[in-house]
Amino acid sequence: MTMLTPRPLTSAAFSPFGEVLEVPAEAGRLYYERALATSRPSAWPSLSLSMKEPHDGGPLRVHQMERHEFSSQSFIPLGPVRWLVIVAPHAAEGGPDMARAEAFIASHGQGVTYGADVWHHPLTVLDAPGRFAVVMWRDGTATDEEFVSVAPFDLALG
Repeated sequence: MTMLTPRPLTSAAFSPFGEVLEVPAEAGRLYYERALATSRPSAWPSLSLSMKEPHDGGPLRVHQMERHEFSSQSFIPLGPVRWLVIVAPHAAEGGPDMARAEAFIASHGQGVTYGADVWHHPLTVLDAPGRFAVVMWRDGTATDEEFVSVAPFDLALG
């Protein structure tokens, strides 16, 4: 893979990997229960707050992916920010299949829940610093999260 170009984030395109979280357009409430999924009875819900500086421009060199094998992980922006969502299915030999990776740009007001065991790129924001609430499950073991190196490639952000 030499270059991957992100497209706008939509619920339909992202559905194999999780859920797109959006505030309803009209008064009311939407429920996102998949955002609270774990298959580990000993895991507890974890809420963290994160601030990321924006990518410095130009193509993004992708060299790492992560997953949470037994639990979902949700990123909920706390203000208007554009940010990247990069996901990949499993490869037959294990790890992420980067030849089938997909990239999306989440617009203002969009969050995501990565399903359990979904490979994704660490949080990367565009244009301005981004603040996020992050919801996941932890049990304090190495299975909370896994990071792997992948063959580096560029993601076009133009």
